[in-house]
Amino acid sequence: MIDLLEVVSAYALGLAVALVMWGGARRVFEGYVFQRHNYRDHSLPTAVGLLLPLVLALVVGVHVAVIELTRSTFGPGSGGWSSLAAWGPVTLEIAVAFGFLGLLDDLGGLGESGGFSGHIRALFDGRVTTGLIKMLGGPFFALAILAGDGASSGRLGYLRDAALVCLAANLANLFDRAPGRVNKVGQLGFVILVIATTNSRLVPAAVVLGAAAALLGPDLRETFMLGDAGSNVIGAVLGVGMVLSVTETQRWILLVVVLALNLSSEVVSFTKVIDSVGVLRRLDRLGSPYRKP
Repeated sequence: MIDLLEVVSAYALGLAVALVMWGGARRVFEGYVFQRHNYRDHSLPTAVGLLLPLVLALVVGVHVAVIELTRSTFGPGSGGWSSLAAWGPVTLEIAVAFGFLGLLDDLGGLGESGGFSGHIRALFDGRVTTGLIKMLGGPFFALAILAGDGASSGRLGYLRDAALVCLAANLANLFDRAPGRVNKVGQLGFVILVIATTNSRLVPAAVVLGAAAALLGPDLRETFMLGDAGSNVIGAVLGVGMVLSVTETQRWILLVVVLALNLSSEVVSFTKVIDSVGVLRRLDRLGSPYRKP
């Protein structure tokens, strides 16, 4: 129960910080460089998901600088908040790395899609897409960052965990096809993970998902788009949460599931599946003033 309260409080903290940060930073995203057209051909700011790693950086930084260094009652050995100090940095590094790759696609991408196969075909045609850079850069970032996290068991476990983070990030990106969708899917995945584990190692992920929840309303109202900078972070952070909170066997199972979903997207449209199932369609469009069930 204590671990659950710590996760919930971290979630609430991330939500509150994100609300304040968005209120102060929204004019930054009004700049021309961030403007992109959405599915209704309306010009909106994109890459607002960059706020997610910034929120986590602020929370982890303040915790380490003020609480850990002063050795207050929230110091080492005090449960969930010491988990923020222990596992916050690796989660933050993953969030920043995948947010950077997403930003590259948001600002430099040409709207090219087609999944893994599409990017490979473009490479054979002599074109390097931003999607291909994400596809190749993500694994190297994950391998470099997870090398010293201490959560993996053996070389094979280390490769599995890196693959899980990368595939989770890409899967989230595949859901980012409608306002608020990836955020809703991410929130659902996080709730399931919390219920299944109630592990205080999820505290850093809770900060990020709480921050994402703060942005869900304006995302649904099409005030902005989280962009790949947001969807990548949500997926990658959930991947890190899986690595930190579940057993080795469960990680293998999750890897198979996430890999299967990624591969299925090559032949099946998630949007068509969602639109064809009444309950999923209503949940997907819930809260959106422009997409009625």
